[in-house]
Amino acid sequence: MESLSSHQVLVMLLSFAVLLGVARILGELAQRFRQPAVLGELLAGVLLGPTVLGAFAPELALFLFPPVGANAIALNAIATLAIVLFLLVAGMEVDLSIVWRQGRVAPKVSLSSILIPFALGFTAAWFLPELLGRHAGADPVIFALFLATALSISALPVIAKTLMDLGLYRSDLGMVVIAAAIFDDLVGWIIFAVVLGLISGHVGTANGFLSMIGFTLAFTAGILTLGRWLIHHAMPYVQAYTRWPGGELSFALILALLGAAFTEWIGVHAIFGSFLVGVAIGDSPHLRERSRVIIDQFVSFIFAPVFFASIGLQVNFITSFNLPLVLGVLFIATVCKLLGGYLGGRWGGMSVRDAWAVGFGLNARGGMVIILGLLALQASIIDQYLFVALVIMAIVTSVMSGPIMRLLVRHGSRQHLVDFLSARHFIRNLRADTRRGVVEELAGAVCAGTTLDLATVQAAVWAREEALPTGLGKGLAVPHARVPGLPRPLVAVGLSSVGVDFDAPDGRPARVIVLLLTQEHDPGIQLAILSELAHLFRDERMAPRVLETRSYTDFVALMRTAVIEAHI
Repeated sequence: MESLSSHQVLVMLLSFAVLLGVARILGELAQRFRQPAVLGELLAGVLLGPTVLGAFAPELALFLFPPVGANAIALNAIATLAIVLFLLVAGMEVDLSIVWRQGRVAPKVSLSSILIPFALGFTAAWFLPELLGRHAGADPVIFALFLATALSISALPVIAKTLMDLGLYRSDLGMVVIAAAIFDDLVGWIIFAVVLGLISGHVGTANGFLSMIGFTLAFTAGILTLGRWLIHHAMPYVQAYTRWPGGELSFALILALLGAAFTEWIGVHAIFGSFLVGVAIGDSPHLRERSRVIIDQFVSFIFAPVFFASIGLQVNFITSFNLPLVLGVLFIATVCKLLGGYLGGRWGGMSVRDAWAVGFGLNARGGMVIILGLLALQASIIDQYLFVALVIMAIVTSVMSGPIMRLLVRHGSRQHLVDFLSARHFIRNLRADTRRGVVEELAGAVCAGTTLDLATVQAAVWAREEALPTGLGKGLAVPHARVPGLPRPLVAVGLSSVGVDFDAPDGRPARVIVLLLTQEHDPGIQLAILSELAHLFRDERMAPRVLETRSYTDFVALMRTAVIEAHI
């Protein structure tokens, strides 16, 4: 059995340590400036690759990252494992039921935000292939399908992080954006799986192509039906008979590797299998939010940085930089996605400002486009100039998404939680100790003395809670709903000394629960209050300070002071 020599082991360990270390440091710096971590991780690869280190210290670059040989194979194997696990996490973010639970808005936004970019992208690639960087030997149909797919998908992890930073992740607007991104990514990856099959050695004849298509569709249908059912029923046994969180982590990784191996065998890239397995695992209600976060952190802090940093080792970003191509790709990608998101939002009945917010939210491409671009580069579909343009487009669209959404949703009059609260709707000590019980208790306080039907309000809030839990973390939960015929927004606040499980990402029970009811066609107040609360409760001390209040007056004074201090 062949093995690495002592020198090769030394180089492998050094290169992995340097790559991970620089990527993590720059990723943390990027997040300190409220930018996606992938921006810093890509920059690490640029600094360590032929663009910088290869230009100023070529011997050191060749020592650490040799382009051929056993060490190159070892690094490629680590990067392949990293991308497989990264797509597992991306798949776990997908909740297909969200698309249909959003009523008529999310499906319309989903269709529009993928069909319009796909059609425009295919047309541009078909009529302007040379200008857009098609590889000289690439099939024009495959190139057009690739570019259309690259312009259609969104970066679900980046979008989710942006919405969390804005305090909108579990708002109605946030759910529409997430639902559309889920649909776009799922359809986009299925299309690209077919594209990869077309260029692989497994498809040499019409029968081979049809066989690959059949296997792909059968695997997709199987994993999302029978596979999802089996995982759902196996998860309680994993939780009961293995130690947490190691049991769930191992279970997820084993299934992801098996799914990746199967799709690689049928001629589709391994990442497609791990992505679908992630969808099936993430859909299980037995998988707690805290377990999902741990799996995400395990991959995002170790494997994802190595993969994104390794991209910079493959291309010289200076010699392969083409300004007209970069600007052209950025313009086409942005216009396509903004147009698709905006028209879909308006089609679904959203306001002009919210429709634009949806468009800019979906415009974030992040790591998904970079992954597609790398696979297309390795398959000789595109040249290095287009690959660099796609990487820059992915970074710019991700960076611009958050600030522009912040301007759109915060525009207008400043409205705060205490503007809609009254002493009658403040419960210092909640009696209920379950999520549903708290919803019913707060709904009862809101409906008392009004013409609102208590059963209708409770049903609306609970339906929203079942669609996506409203625990925001750090001791805060904000169950909310839009109620038809509501004359004005209503808010109730309850404090719990024991805490209530609202399935928050950090696993903490909610000690401060805010029930928010808004009019059916006026989501602006909902977004303002959710954003305000998320901003205030970023401070770990906020929930304990609220729990120390002894009366409604103390609570209002604290909230007004906190808003002033936070400059909201």
